[in-house]
Amino acid sequence: MTIPAPTFDSLELGAVIAKADLAITRGDLVRYAGASGDMNPIHFNDAAAKAAGLPGVLAHGMFTAGLALQPVVDWVGDPTWIVSYETRCTRPVLVDGSTGATLTISAKVARLDPGTSTARIDLTVSCGAQNVLGKSQAHVRFPA
Repeated sequence: MTIPAPTFDSLELGAVIAKADLAITRGDLVRYAGASGDMNPIHFNDAAAKAAGLPGVLAHGMFTAGLALQPVVDWVGDPTWIVSYETRCTRPVLVDGSTGATLTISAKVARLDPGTSTARIDLTVSCGAQNVLGKSQAHVRFPA
């Protein structure tokens, strides 16, 4: 069953449009390191992370940012509708070798611009009880 794409006219300010709990494993970090070229061992090796003074292996910031946007991409159904995305890393995501980590993401409509059929979607992204990304905003332009 195909879910129809949202329309600009169906949006309401403050509405939560997507929620997700996304698991991160050490295997994900290794694959991302290879794909991105960021082979810093703090992202997959406990000893290297400890030697750098870190509490453990950390997820790549760009991996975390990209993963956080995925529920919005899934909601619109067409990634080309996302015309901009900004965020900043505020806390590291520790990825345990056995249990991994879970990002909890909530996306809500924060601003609507009828002149351009654009919505600003604000994301709240946490791991455990702490927000790990700040000022996370995606701008989505809906087709006319």
